[in-house]
Amino acid sequence: MTESVAAANLQLTTAAFAEFAAGNIDVLFDVLAEDFVEHSPGNPSGRDAFIDYVRSAPVSRAKLDLKRVIADGKYVVMHYRMAEDGDLNGTAGVDIWRLEDGMIVEHWDVVQPVPDPGEIPNGMF
Repeated sequence: MTESVAAANLQLTTAAFAEFAAGNIDVLFDVLAEDFVEHSPGNPSGRDAFIDYVRSAPVSRAKLDLKRVIADGKYVVMHYRMAEDGDLNGTAGVDIWRLEDGMIVEHWDVVQPVPDPGEIPNGMF
């Protein structure tokens, strides 16, 4: 796998993340493969079913603050804070995206509430 594949995947996912964070949920139609596979419990696979699910999920209403991105060949990993209005701490999220031929074909994630700052002296991010 060449560095140019990782760079292209990094550019595609960060641009899509920025669009999504700005409120454009429909950007997912441009980057998710029709047979997209979702690994998170309770979230549906398939592009259209996944997008329908996301429209009503908390992430669609949250402020997203991307902290770091790692691209390695066909995988892109994003670490971010997600917070809805009134949620002072928010949630830390890590998404792992697998891409093929310029489309996201698979997704895993890990999320956890961000504790009060006194509980994490080294910070979450």
